[in-house]
Amino acid sequence: MTVPAAAVAAAFVAACRDELGAPKPGNVHVFADGHRMSVADFLRSADAAAGPLTETGARVGARILGAVAATRAMVGTNTNLGIILLCAPLAAAAELATTTLRDALAGVLENLDVADADLAFQAIALAAPGGLGHAERHDVHASATVTLSQAMAEAAERDRIAHQFSTGFEDIFDRGRACFDQAAARWRDPKWAALAVYLGFLAAFSDTHIVRRHGIAAAEDVRRTGQEFESRLQASDDPTDLLADLLAWDTDLKQRGLNPGTSADLTVATLFARRLIGILPPTPNSG
Repeated sequence: MTVPAAAVAAAFVAACRDELGAPKPGNVHVFADGHRMSVADFLRSADAAAGPLTETGARVGARILGAVAATRAMVGTNTNLGIILLCAPLAAAAELATTTLRDALAGVLENLDVADADLAFQAIALAAPGGLGHAERHDVHASATVTLSQAMAEAAERDRIAHQFSTGFEDIFDRGRACFDQAAARWRDPKWAALAVYLGFLAAFSDTHIVRRHGIAAAEDVRRTGQEFESRLQASDDPTDLLADLLAWDTDLKQRGLNPGTSADLTVATLFARRLIGILPPTPNSG
């Protein structure tokens, strides 16, 4: 039984909406816009990207370029490149309904080719993310000469999204899912589970979007504060008690131009993976 593309697209849009519902400090959410972007921009971007991202039978590179182009046409700016890069392989894996999502994803990543890389390079150049610059090897402004997995491996040490392609999305399936499951078991409101995922990533790694734009010292400062909030959330009986402090930190980060965008992208991918697992036909070891 094949999962309909419409169901995968709906799961993607729902994951984007769930992430926007969480009060994620420094990032856009329903409590506050930021960085010259609004919640409406992200909602429109999710709707625009969903179709190309989940096109049945499409190669991963074609999904990425189609989704970025559709987003660009809709909102005129880069709102979701990292989300698309992470979610395109997951959407492709969801079509392989005879195995677990994680195993299917491993197959998708293994079969990425040079054409996938070339299309992804075009998408990245079109999105023009802040701090992109040029690379000595496998520059996205030139034609690809290696597979997408090989290109991502080259960037893995400096970019946490690229890192996922080298590890089978380990951060998503292990850290992200564990954070979500633990929070969901304690609180029914999905925004706190999404926040737990976001803080889990923010506390664990120097956000590579901040590193690119502002340097490692700024990213480490954000990470340390993220660790404090993660600890407070885990110790809290009622997360609403943290909301005022979360939003105060949110305001401070935005005033300083600090956007933990990589942590937010990983959060969307985690929420998307969870939703896909929920709609895939059951297997002996679903996950």
